[in-house]
Amino acid sequence: MMDNIQWSLPGDILIWDRTGQHEQETEKETGQEQENILLPFALDEILCRRVGEGGTPIVHIWRHPRAFVMGLRDSRLPHALEAKQWLEAQGYSAAVRNSGGAAVPLDLGVVNLTLILPKQQGHIDFRNDFEKMYLLIKEALHTLSPDVAKGEIKGAYCPGDYDLSIGGLKFCGIAQRRQAHAIAVQAFVVVRGSGKEKAELAKSFYDIATEGDCGASEQCFPKVTADSMASLDELIGLADEQLFIDSIKDVVRKRKSGESGEAATLKLPEEAEIAAMVDTLQSRYGLEK
Repeated sequence: MMDNIQWSLPGDILIWDRTGQHEQETEKETGQEQENILLPFALDEILCRRVGEGGTPIVHIWRHPRAFVMGLRDSRLPHALEAKQWLEAQGYSAAVRNSGGAAVPLDLGVVNLTLILPKQQGHIDFRNDFEKMYLLIKEALHTLSPDVAKGEIKGAYCPGDYDLSIGGLKFCGIAQRRQAHAIAVQAFVVVRGSGKEKAELAKSFYDIATEGDCGASEQCFPKVTADSMASLDELIGLADEQLFIDSIKDVVRKRKSGESGEAATLKLPEEAEIAAMVDTLQSRYGLEK
């Protein structure tokens, strides 16, 4: 039973839900410039610094209509720039993130979660932080499926020990960004759409980025197969992102520990600060060199 698992979140943790800003957007061309996919990662970086300085912990929830996020290892593949340009020609906002993990396709059917928490003194086992995100998602889905498993799924994109799956098909991956005094645990959750199509897009990226060869190491990129991924809609009939988002919020509120004292408020970063962080991430991790 989920209620018997003892875990908690800080009593003053806030929820910042940015998923509604794209509600009016559709998969068709809008004629508007695509939002830079580095923006939510810049927000995570800024908020993580603030939490490390004593600021309020936060759960950041967001979506993007059409993006492809590479990991640092992906960016070192011999033809990564050509693969990025191929994605951009198809209307994807493509960039390299500064957290762990490998390439991930994003659209409005993918809900992204970031737990931004202070580092605990003497806590050096990063798996504790991954475990907290796993338990959050598992509990949010418990009434629909008690069978959420963790463990690497062979053939999935962005593979890792904390792949989350149902029936052997991955629907979620978890990565982490660690700063000196705070951590950001990031998860992508494929709620709606075709897991197979997303896997095929990731495979095409790697086919172009490597041209079938990435040097001496045969383990330098994930070997993605189309039958490894699925959405929650395909797995358990959950086709509404808002239901999942609301369930996540309910679990966060339920798992707050202790008394929060005065109600905390979120001081949002200024536009200039966000723009400067986007530029920093682009210059530090970008492929155009």
